[in-house]
Amino acid sequence: MKFDLAIDRIVTGPFQENTFLIRDVSSQKALIIDPGDDDNVIIDFINNEKLKPLAILNTHAHLDHIGAVSKLQSLFDLPFYLHKNEKMILDMYEQSCEMFGVEVKQKPIVDFWISDHKSLTFDQFKINIIKTPGHTPGGVCYEIEEHVFVGDTLFYGSVGRTDLPGGSPSQLKNSLLFLIKTVNHDKIIHPGHGDDTKLKYELISNPFLTFM
Repeated sequence: MKFDLAIDRIVTGPFQENTFLIRDVSSQKALIIDPGDDDNVIIDFINNEKLKPLAILNTHAHLDHIGAVSKLQSLFDLPFYLHKNEKMILDMYEQSCEMFGVEVKQKPIVDFWISDHKSLTFDQFKINIIKTPGHTPGGVCYEIEEHVFVGDTLFYGSVGRTDLPGGSPSQLKNSLLFLIKTVNHDKIIHPGHGDDTKLKYELISNPFLTFM
């Protein structure tokens, strides 16, 4: 059953990471995807909009995508979902912060490790899980209705880097091919950084996809 979705984007932290809030307009229930930083900004937005958050879902566990998770978990009593293959990335959080000169915050505790799950359901929200390793070992995309939240797998005009620990160029290429084959090319792609796009545009203009 379709419902009236609204997508809010909050750009956070020194890496200009996209935090997304998916809400059902009628109930104001919401999901939080990749709350990267600036936890107070996200909290103020939730309170000002009178949202009722249900869960936190992360596409991956890089430092610029998880900085606000713990505070949101605690304040709103939210479960945190992450793919099990991201444990290595999550365990490197403090080291990664020191490497990039970023403030170390509380490392989040995962309440639900995604493994072979193909979907998740939260009240009226049904999320299709698309496994897209390559940028990180356990990277996933979340598809809901006409929206696909791809983290750092794909960007407007580019793709995620693979030169950090756990990255794999061959896995990323396979993941991009899988996205192209399984996701409707008219759906809205919401990347972890930068502007939204659609696969039908990226296949024409993205130099990393035009050969596919």
